Amino acid sequence: MKDAFSSYHPLVNFLYFVMVIACSMFFLHPACLIISLFFSFAYSIYLNGKKAIRFNFLVMLPMLIITALINPAFNHEGVTILTYLENGNPLTLESITFGVASAAMLITVICWFSCYNAVMTSDKFIYLFGKLIPAMSLIFSMVLRFVPTFKAQFQRVSDSQKCVGRDISNGGVITRIRHGIRIMSIMITWVLENAIETSDSMRSRGYGLKGRTAYSNYTFDRRDQWALAALTLVGGYVLISSLYGAMYFRYYPSMKGHGLSAFTISALGSYVVMCAIPLIMNVWEDRKWKLLQSKI
Repeated sequence: MKDAFSSYHPLVNFLYFVMVIACSMFFLHPACLIISLFFSFAYSIYLNGKKAIRFNFLVMLPMLIITALINPAFNHEGVTILTYLENGNPLTLESITFGVASAAMLITVICWFSCYNAVMTSDKFIYLFGKLIPAMSLIFSMVLRFVPTFKAQFQRVSDSQKCVGRDISNGGVITRIRHGIRIMSIMITWVLENAIETSDSMRSRGYGLKGRTAYSNYTFDRRDQWALAALTLVGGYVLISSLYGAMYFRYYPSMKGHGLSAFTISALGSYVVMCAIPLIMNVWEDRKWKLLQSKI
């Protein structure tokens, strides 16, 4: 399924992810965590399909449970004591709630970064920052694509070694260790050679030289202007609301947040809209496409 949000200007994509990732990291209000977690899961599934479903439910949810259990085991702050552990330390409601909130924040940020990697390709990042920080933008884009490239190359090397009986699944323990060291030696050599070839290739093309121009097929059209205006409006209201305490929530020594009011509801509603913008854009583009097909 094609993602319509990915077709927008890189500035719109980058600004959106900066906003949602920053808000997910700093807004620990339970409602904000639920909203951000839900839409990060939904958008990652929309982008990556069954692969994201398996990853979210087989990796992210167990990580949430484990992280949520770690905090009350070591943190005993809070005024609402539920029981006492065997070592005499109290188990408080606040420590459990904060552990769940911290775990939700962690996996939400991871999910948003997975969406970022799918939408913000290396050419988009270089387009935005290539002139400002050419060396840093190149390094950052290489780092983002290093993990999937390394994984694919490792699979190829492992398969080739398996054909000659030198895979880590062949032989005894010592033999397997030797095969593993051989594969890692091949991978390290490949990484170093690939880095040198990339550096020489970019230097020969004049990357980073003053006055160098680069081809780009990105245009900031009216659709991008409307999207940027919507992001600025909604994100600005969320920021202003947070500055006035609408997103405030404390966990220690007792749980307390901003009272429910029209201002709080409007702030949370704006946060819902901000997190749902990619999905809204996709639904809108799908509807337009269906209307065009019906007229043919």
